[in-house]
Amino acid sequence: MAEFKLHGFFESGNAYKVAMMLEMTGVDWEVIPVRFFQGETREHNWRDKFNELGEVPVLQHKEETLSQSGLILDYLAALTGKFGANSPTEQREIWRWILFDNHKFTGNFAPLRYLCGIAETGETPVTEFLRQRVRGAWSAADKHLANRSFILGQRPSIADLSMTGYLFYNDATGIDRSGEFPNIERWVQRVASLPRWQPPEALLPSVPRT
Repeated sequence: MAEFKLHGFFESGNAYKVAMMLEMTGVDWEVIPVRFFQGETREHNWRDKFNELGEVPVLQHKEETLSQSGLILDYLAALTGKFGANSPTEQREIWRWILFDNHKFTGNFAPLRYLCGIAETGETPVTEFLRQRVRGAWSAADKHLANRSFILGQRPSIADLSMTGYLFYNDATGIDRSGEFPNIERWVQRVASLPRWQPPEALLPSVPRT
């Protein structure tokens, strides 16, 4: 039985953020597939047992049951001594970018990716609005990365894992990332070059969508 149990599935970029961290820190972990599209996270038993918010990822470790990817990444950084902050200033900077990620960077891209790549809604006023919001958030990150390799500077942190999680999926979203945001594109490739990195399909199981 693995020390860490991650409840998630391939389509969840937030679950992938945690899977990346678990794999890249070399801990003993396993995936518990979640039947998201069949409504498992909406079931009362699941919420009572794992996460009252009805979301993945959920990480179980010893007596802890943790949810929210940013909090889990912080927990694992403290536990493993990897990808964390070296000072209070760095800790604040990490959380500044994780909060930005949750609110705007991933916060807008994840629903755009879902509508375009999974639900396949076609173009709607909602996808147009989200795409505009994504471009605004990505522009800020692209400028930040113009003269540094990673969010903190020259070494990777959980801020990078949080922000790049959804960027390793190939769903069409109507944004030419390499053409419009070259610094982000190079940053994604740098993260993919880190030791023990694996793509989403190698770490998480895909679950039936019907």
